[in-house]
Amino acid sequence: MKGFSIGYRTLKTAIGAAISIGLAEYFGLDFFTSAGILTILSIQTTKRKSLHEVYTRVLASIIGMMMAFLFFEGVAYHPIVLGCMILVFLPVLVMLKITPAFVSSVVIILHIFHTGNFTTGLLMNELSLMLIGFGTGLALNIYMPDIKHRLEKYRIRIEELYTAIFVEIEKYLRNGDTSWDGKELVEAVEVLNRAKSLAFQDVENHLTRRENLYYMYFDIREQQLEIIERVLPKITDLPVIVDQAELVADFLADMSQNINSGNTANKYREKLGVVKAEFAKLPLPTTHEAFVAMASLYQFIEEMDLYLAKKRDFKGLSPSRKHFKKKSNAEN
Repeated sequence: MKGFSIGYRTLKTAIGAAISIGLAEYFGLDFFTSAGILTILSIQTTKRKSLHEVYTRVLASIIGMMMAFLFFEGVAYHPIVLGCMILVFLPVLVMLKITPAFVSSVVIILHIFHTGNFTTGLLMNELSLMLIGFGTGLALNIYMPDIKHRLEKYRIRIEELYTAIFVEIEKYLRNGDTSWDGKELVEAVEVLNRAKSLAFQDVENHLTRRENLYYMYFDIREQQLEIIERVLPKITDLPVIVDQAELVADFLADMSQNINSGNTANKYREKLGVVKAEFAKLPLPTTHEAFVAMASLYQFIEEMDLYLAKKRDFKGLSPSRKHFKKKSNAEN
């Protein structure tokens, strides 16, 4: 069972509901508790989502009030008329792609239906409720906590996992060690999914910026992991350990110790080119098993070149601060 906790969004929702209801009551608005409902509906996980929700809910509420005037004043304040109006209103929201705003707009519509008289005073009352309710929610969502330290933790963990993966491959190539259970691969997938989700949330909290280096970084790491998963069986199923395996192991040993958030992909691609040259100098295999092993190793080298190329154009993350300063800015 998950322990009891109060999250930041929960805190904002509680405070926002109290503020909006208090303001609406202070100004003597009818149905003042509805301001709290509107605030609750407008509190979202990111600034961009909050702005979008407020925009769609205001638009839907205005359309709802216009249709309420036409149906109720033009026909009657009757439950059947209300049902007919909703039959028309909801498809309009679907057409405009603002269906989630249905609930908040119905709150306004039901106020009009309950009053039974569409007056200027009622219109101003509903507009004031919208201003207080949506405005309070939007104001509270202006501030979002900094999540860079959480992104940094994910970055460091991913780099630790990649280091462990390459170390295990190196151990196998040197002495045929098959004790690795591959748990780092499973954890890397999980961490990358959480990291990308959090990085996207950071994008949504910057209204004027669409680019996020952390999201790009984790996306590249995800592509690299796909390459590792694709090529790993070719290494772990080598029929014999040939001399070329030592060259590849030496390269992996070097690369595994320099996995961080900068960008030296070109440097390691050059080193990989040296490995290819040394690879070609070694004697040709004399058995079928050795030939298969050499071919698999060469394919692994080509895949590692693709792995490095994924980060070729990435400009790197800015140097980490505080307790992350000890980390090197070299990267592959």
